[in-house]
Parts: sequence; C-alpha cells; structure tokens
Amino acid sequence: MDFEKYGPWALIVGGSEGIGASFARRLAADGFPLAVVARKPAPLEDLASELRATGAEVRVLSADLSQPGAVDVVRELTDDIEVGLLIYNAGANSVRGNFVELDPEVYRSVIAVNVTGQTEFVHHYGAPMCQRGRGGIILCGSTASYIGSPTLAAYTASKAFSRIFSESLWAECRAFGVDVLHLNVGFTATPAMARLGYNLDAAQAPQDVAAEGLDHIADGPVWIVGGPQNVELAVQRSTVANRADAVTRFAPPRS
Repeated sequence: MDFEKYGPWALIVGGSEGIGASFARRLAADGFPLAVVARKPAPLEDLASELRATGAEVRVLSADLSQPGAVDVVRELTDDIEVGLLIYNAGANSVRGNFVELDPEVYRSVIAVNVTGQTEFVHHYGAPMCQRGRGGIILCGSTASYIGSPTLAAYTASKAFSRIFSESLWAECRAFGVDVLHLNVGFTATPAMARLGYNLDAAQAPQDVAAEGLDHIADGPVWIVGGPQNVELAVQRSTVANRADAVTRFAPPRS
C-alpha cells in the first residue's frame, strides 16, 4: 500500500475478526498505524495485542454501529489523527426470515449499519480526504447485492445501496485524488459464517479477500473478489430481461 497516498492512519470499521482483521494485519505489516472499531471488545483486544507485538501502533474501540450517532462515538478515537484510509467492513447478517414476520429491530439494525452508518462514516472521513487531495475508501459489499433474496430482503437491498453509493462516490471523489472501491465479497470463511453453521470447505480465505481489496483499491468503482466465476455469477444475477426468472433461479433458497 502507498503510505504517502493512503496514510498516515487507517480506520477499519468492523475489524475485529475475519476480513476486517485480515485488513488490519496486512496494513500493519505495511507500516500503517491503525484505528480499529467493532462491537465485540474481546476479539478487538486480542487483535490489538497481536499487532502491537509486531510493533504496530493500534487504537481500538468497541462500538455498536447500529446505534444512532455511532460516527460521533468513533470520533473520540480519531479526532486527533489524520485518517487517510477508511475501510467500512461492518454489515454481516445473522437473522433470516420473511420480512413481514421479522422483529423490526432486525431490519432496522441492518439498515442502520449498512446504509445510514456507511454514509455517515464516508461523509465524515471522506470530506477531509478530498480537501487534502489524497486518500482511499473501501466499502465492503456482497455478491448478494445483485439480486433480491427471500429471507434476506433488507440485507440484499442494503448491499445494493452500498454498491450504487460506491459507484457514485467513485465518480465524485476521483476528481479530488481519492480512490473509492466497492469490494464485492463472495462466500468467505469468516468466524461469523462458521458461527452460523456453514460448511466453509469451498469458501475463500479472508486474508485473500482483504489482499484483493488493498491490491485493487485504485481499480474502482467495483471489484468482485474470487475470480471469473464470481464475476459471471454477478452478470447472471444482473440480467434485466426477466427479473422473475432471475430471482427464482439465482436467489439463495430459504434455510
């Protein structure tokens, strides 16, 4: 990573494990001081201890990103530093169900993290990057953004918002020297997926996903991880000729 363009500090939101922790390890190895935010304090502290043992400068903060004003809470961690790289990796989905049957707190939380929170963080940290004429923003999305899915209505819709939002940001920010990338993530062997009981034998390693994101930050607006097969899947899911057929064929089944 280009420290002059994306430094001095990297802020990773949703960074305590999985892909977020892999971003942290790679950036620490490249000499970036890190501010890492996530909900669970124990994995955060474990990661911080691991990275500090290698000589990295690390700040951590436990914060619930689904709550109003989350960006103001995180500002307590970053107001005295210059953030040149924002990675927004929060937004996993742990509850499935027909939308009309869900507890409203489930979909409100998904929208708060994936839509409202993402826009607030980009607005706050992206503005000074554009003023300085350098920096980078990676917004982690999902191949689920290309099609609606039963039992995942709010999640798939919020990821579609993130992708289109990223494309718009990319078009705006490149004029100011700031790179924006929507990192479109597929099936990945994260601890969150393991806790949900998925067989991860065919899943991509989180460190490989993070590496693709950092290696292709300047290749926006969208980078689909995992190679040509995932690109083809996105193309198939994006067909507009017959959306009923596309949703029926490609939407993940209810489980």
